Amino acid sequence: MKILGNQQFCKGGNRLSKKDPVSRRQFLNYTLMGVGGFMAAGALMPMLRFAVDPVLEAEAAGDFHPTKLKVSDIKSEPVRVDFKYEQTDGWYKSDVTQTAWVYKDSKGDIVALSPVCKHLGCTVNWNTNKAHPNQFFCPCHGGRYEKNGKNIPGTPPSAPLDAYPVKTKGGYLYLGKPQKNPYVK
Repeated sequence: MKILGNQQFCKGGNRLSKKDPVSRRQFLNYTLMGVGGFMAAGALMPMLRFAVDPVLEAEAAGDFHPTKLKVSDIKSEPVRVDFKYEQTDGWYKSDVTQTAWVYKDSKGDIVALSPVCKHLGCTVNWNTNKAHPNQFFCPCHGGRYEKNGKNIPGTPPSAPLDAYPVKTKGGYLYLGKPQKNPYVK
């Protein structure tokens, strides 16, 4: 190899390109940054997946849960119906027990009302206040509702009871998630 000025040549006369050599300090910096980046990515990926995965999981909208009540047993007098289903909250699965007041209205349609008072979340019962028969009554604060779930003016609740969507299958009653009461105008 021959050196002429700033240029280096090999035996054949071809010019070699001059590259700045990487110093030991730069090499260690690049290596440590690369290793640190991989370690950070390895630590952050599970956390990111943990935070985002439940959001990306498809939820079956409009799920209906079976009850043990036969459609043929539903009359015009409200009956308390308890039903259970499995709920998934993130990664935690639990059994949930819900309650509904179920009856057939004057048209023969099935009505299912939530027993949760709209005042403070107490549980209402049917026809338990002798001073006000044939009404849902909340014993905590004296809240009252008509049979269709409409709140009675002058009592603490400010909104009607929620209603469950209703479906029948195989002669049994299925209930969905509580929603705004469609029976009250």
